[in-house]
Amino acid sequence: MAAPDPPATTAVPEPEQVVGTIVRFTSDRTSVDVTIGEDSPGVRDFLSMLPLELTVEEFAGAEKIAYLPRELNHEGSPGSDPEDGDLIYYTSWGNLGFYYDATGIGYSDATLHLGTYSATEEQLSLLEGIPVTIAIVD
Repeated sequence: MAAPDPPATTAVPEPEQVVGTIVRFTSDRTSVDVTIGEDSPGVRDFLSMLPLELTVEEFAGAEKIAYLPRELNHEGSPGSDPEDGDLIYYTSWGNLGFYYDATGIGYSDATLHLGTYSATEEQLSLLEGIPVTIAIVD
């Protein structure tokens, strides 16, 4: 009679490091890198959707936006007070936003900070109106 197998043990993996992850938005005219600055349910869900292809458009002379194919699971994610150079997710509309003029925009629970970028408004405009691929940089 063979000895019974020892009970299986499952190692609990360490949480994946998300802060500092680089996400690249690429069109045939330019690319913009975003450094992820938060570790929240919304950020993790965003990263899980990548790679992804979206269309970017101008919005209100303050940001470039793109609509995700579905709402992010953001329960438990903190709101933010966006600044120029922030990539955000706006929960009310389900869109990403590259703020380049956040003047007069204050804190909102509906504005989730995803990361930061250093592109100019002119460089962001080169993402507009054409397919943009969003992927994590290895």
